[in-house]
Parts: sequence; C-alpha cells; structure tokens
Amino acid sequence: MDEQKSQVALFEQKSIRRVWHGGEWWFSVVDVVAVLTDSFTPKRYWSDLKLKLKDDGSQAYDKIVRLKLVAQDGKSRDTDCCSTEDLLRIIQSIPSPKAEPFKQWLARMGHERLQEIQDPELAIKRMRVLYEKKGYPKDWIEKRLRGIAVRQDLTTEWAERGAKVGLEYAILTDEIMKGTFEMGVKKYKDFKGVGKENLRDHMNDMELILTMLAEATTTKLHQAHDSQGFPKLKVDAADGGKIVGRTRKDIEKHTGKPVVSRNNFLGLGGRGVK
Repeated sequence: MDEQKSQVALFEQKSIRRVWHGGEWWFSVVDVVAVLTDSFTPKRYWSDLKLKLKDDGSQAYDKIVRLKLVAQDGKSRDTDCCSTEDLLRIIQSIPSPKAEPFKQWLARMGHERLQEIQDPELAIKRMRVLYEKKGYPKDWIEKRLRGIAVRQDLTTEWAERGAKVGLEYAILTDEIMKGTFEMGVKKYKDFKGVGKENLRDHMNDMELILTMLAEATTTKLHQAHDSQGFPKLKVDAADGGKIVGRTRKDIEKHTGKPVVSRNNFLGLGGRGVK
C-alpha cells in the first residue's frame, strides 16, 4: 500500500481522516477532537490540549507526526497525526462525555491484563473466544493456542540464554522460518498478502503444525547444546528450521502438493484458513 494513500474512517457518521504510514494507520488528531468534543473550533481545542500534553511531559506529544492529508478544500496539507496507541492516550486527556466510552474500554483492558498476569489461563480462554468470534474452526484454534504455548517456551529459553527482545528475537524467528519454509517472515507475509497482522493467524493447519514443530525442535537444541548468547542461538534456530524443512519436503514429495498456501483469513469471513 502506498505510504501516502489516505482514506477516511467513520466514527458515528463523522469523518476522521487517516493515512497509511510506516506500516500502520495514522489518524488526524484534530478530526478525533472534533468528533469527541463537538467544539466549534477543534483546531484551537487541539492546540491548547497539545500544549498541555507537552507541559505534562506526555509521551503521546513526542510521537505526533505531521503527515499530508486532504483538507475540505481538496488540497493536501501537513496535519498532526498519531498512531492508534498514542491516539488512545490523547483521548484519555479529553474531558468529554463522548470520550468516556474509550476511557472505560481502556480501564477494562487494563483490568483484564492484570487478571491475566495473576491467572494466565484467562488469557487463553479470552483468546479462544476471540478466534471463535472471528470465525476460525475450533480444531484450528486448538492448534493455534498450542503453538502460542510452544512459542512462549522458546522465547523463555531465548530470554534466559541472552537474546534481546526485539531485533534479535525477530532474527532468530526468521532463521527458523527460512529453514522450515524457505521464506523469511516478510517474504512469507508478502506471499500470503498479509500486512501488519500476525502471520500465524493466516496459516493453514499444516503450516501451523510445522511452525510449532520447528520452534519446539529449536528449544530442544538450545537445551541439548546449552547454547548461550545470540550467535549460538542463531545456529540452533537455523538448524531447527532445516530439520523441520526436510520433513516439509518429504510431505510435499509424498502428497504432490505444496504445504505453504496462499490461503489466509483476510476478507474471507473465516473461510480462508484451510
């Protein structure tokens, strides 16, 4: 998608301009302010609020970006925009009845996260319900949830063995995927036409099973070798992927069909995952 391709979102039948930037949607803050406050001068309201955010040292203020959006006169102008996460932070600073539902939702989400820390099974239950609402088959959901548990075991090993969350985790994951499917995560997502969404939510049963097996194998290699530090973990990740990659090739040889499929869940009402 073009980085500067702008679209309009509707909130209670009122327009909120947005633009695709850096792999996610960024929203016009003044448009959101206009919707939530009914102010006759939303630009002035936002100007005053922005100064308050700055004075308060808000992180949301530091993440505001000026992006080109089409104004009412049809001309493109630099406009204060922010991501969904930072937009929710700004909404928390707006004293308006219309902003209250968002604040209640944020409070509920925070409460649920604290509950899940105390009882991790709650997170699994909520995740199962979420996938069911999206239309995923129950047998697929069970594989997906099992895969999440296997992934958590692997990342726990990484954390204990010196890998850094973020870039190093991404590189290690990429090694596993390349060995298993001969595609890194980005190439795999491009193949399936998946954007920012989680790639695994668009895998079929066999793709999920092999991903799970590759990560479980990598975990076993870390433990068998007592690997410490990113370079050694990377070797294990590549080997774990290659081991399962050979299994994938055997499956394809005997079935005459590729394991990796372009099918995904996007826009298919739950019918895309097969």
